[in-house]
Amino acid sequence: MLKGKNIVLGVSGGIAAYKACELTSRLKKLNANVDVIMTKSAAEFVTPLTFQSLSLNQVVTDMFDKPKYWEIEHISLAKKADIVVIAPATANVIGKLANGIADDMLTTTVMASKAIKLIAPAMNTNMYENPVVQKNIETLKQLGYVFVEPGEGRLACGDIGKGKLAEPEVIELAIKELLLPVRDLEGKTVLVTAGPTVEHLDPVRFITNHSTGKMGFAVAERAARRGAKVVLIAGPTNLTAPQGVERVDVQSALEMKEAVMLHMKEADIIIKSAAVADYRPAEISSEKIKKSEEELTIKLEKNPDILFELGKVKGDRVLIGFAMETQNLIENAKAKVQKKNLDFIVANDLRTEGAGFAGDTNVVKIIDRQGSIEEVPLMKKSELADIVLDRALSVCNR
Repeated sequence: MLKGKNIVLGVSGGIAAYKACELTSRLKKLNANVDVIMTKSAAEFVTPLTFQSLSLNQVVTDMFDKPKYWEIEHISLAKKADIVVIAPATANVIGKLANGIADDMLTTTVMASKAIKLIAPAMNTNMYENPVVQKNIETLKQLGYVFVEPGEGRLACGDIGKGKLAEPEVIELAIKELLLPVRDLEGKTVLVTAGPTVEHLDPVRFITNHSTGKMGFAVAERAARRGAKVVLIAGPTNLTAPQGVERVDVQSALEMKEAVMLHMKEADIIIKSAAVADYRPAEISSEKIKKSEEELTIKLEKNPDILFELGKVKGDRVLIGFAMETQNLIENAKAKVQKKNLDFIVANDLRTEGAGFAGDTNVVKIIDRQGSIEEVPLMKKSELADIVLDRALSVCNR
């Protein structure tokens, strides 16, 4: 499958370096050419001879080794690579790359390469969650680096949490997707809404919900990766827009409605995953509402139902809704499909473990116009995004 593809695999110093051996073997079985660069720390965990035996290529560990052939090695590897993969990637290597530091063969090669860069972090949970590390990861994402999320579980240090190197098969899949991309949405425009809305009471207070936008951003990222032109209308969120996605930021439900109705005209597929507030304050105070001994009563008025409005003018567009419930999930979701003229709805129960806001996973039921129900088990939101897009594309092609 990967015959003729040149993969430069960077291995940095961490106990997870042993998993890079299996990754090398898997890539060789796909007929890829693999050149391994190890940091000095990585060589303390796994010997270069191991990777040399698996890759059938010389392993590079030192910038100042006597050259084996007359080429500047980091430049030749940088030019040769179709993709540069770093697995495991330590906080140290991520920090160097984010700040333009190139002081060893691995970081120098990455800096000199215009190839796709795929990073698979692996480190202690507290280290991974450190704001500095997260800032460095966001910096690299904005520069076009692609990340394979670390797994959760018991780490080598004994801690339990996020930070495990993704399994080799997961990294392999990410490499195949990047080198052999599926472009089945090319020529399509996908409109996605994501995140919460914010309804202001006064200059310092507002009504909102727990949505983080992760589901919608995952859909936008996967749609763009599959070749679509993507417009992402996002409520307030800390997430970075995926590469190649046009992002429109809004605050309130009224702002979201205006943006959606403007951009829907060009859309072939509309995926409405935002958690829009049903109500807003009838009056917004221009000054901070002062505390008093009296009870405070706030009058709310209904926000427009954006999905219902889209359903009235959808034409031949594919229209997909999301629904989160705490009771009567199936009945409520089926009613929304009919009332709002949806092609299908993605429904989940907030009480189901692994579903709901903020997390990286979801458990859903997909219900179509005919009332058929597809049970989708616990999976990452990025995986669910592809299932939703597959279903949308099948509706487009009818």
